[in-house]
Amino acid sequence: MTTDQTLQAIADTLWRAQQQQPFTPFTPVAPVRDAIGALNGNVLDNAYRVQRINTERQIEAGARLVGCKIGLTSRAVQAQLGVDQPDFGMLFDHMAYGDGQEIPFALTQQPRVEAEIALVLEHDLTHERHTIADVIGATAYALPAIEVVGSRIANWDIRLADTVADNASSGLFVLGSRPVKLDGFDIVGCGMLMECGGDQVSVGAGVACLGNPLNAAVWLANTMARVGAPLRAGDIVLTGALGPMAAVRPGDVFSAQIEGLGAVRALFSNQTEATS
Repeated sequence: MTTDQTLQAIADTLWRAQQQQPFTPFTPVAPVRDAIGALNGNVLDNAYRVQRINTERQIEAGARLVGCKIGLTSRAVQAQLGVDQPDFGMLFDHMAYGDGQEIPFALTQQPRVEAEIALVLEHDLTHERHTIADVIGATAYALPAIEVVGSRIANWDIRLADTVADNASSGLFVLGSRPVKLDGFDIVGCGMLMECGGDQVSVGAGVACLGNPLNAAVWLANTMARVGAPLRAGDIVLTGALGPMAAVRPGDVFSAQIEGLGAVRALFSNQTEATS
């Protein structure tokens, strides 16, 4: 097969794994990194080509793009995967849940949760190179968020090419409902505590996200402009985890409190199989 045909086949494999059929349990797939690595060209570029194939497929199926997520913002995770920069994935309207809205567990795929700061943009970010001042000026407000990450790769056996091709291991996300201006809290020094059923499952702070979540947002703005898909007014930006991920079980209720920003809750149903 040609490179294009192989990338299409990899995208097809991930797409099939992502689809939730009525009464059919989720079936993960083997890692795709070896198939991508065997191709001509840059491995990371080819992984993003796979991601774009399925992004276009989502849009053709009627999904609406509502923003982007930034992954690999932890220096420790970057070192584990042998990379020196974050990655990104696309956010669609059907992935969004509100604070306290029940999430059907059957729609998750090997779910884990992490607490993040979400930015909602008021202005486009179209420059070739952006500054933190550009991002601050373009941001309407921030919200506390819980990202429900997921992987189509069996047992989370991922490396960089796997997660990038798999839309940066995106799943769902939950947004808080009280917007806060950036000057209303300390985005670097804010502490984060996430609990499940009253038990502490993750602790962190704004500084854990590339030293400053705005650094992550600048990287994303520059990257998206470079690939010809700049961030636009109204976009949601999930800036990256403030602390360790926690595994999710059916019926779990998570609450994340971010100092100065407020709280957000992710509620999961007990239902483990999709219904019609």
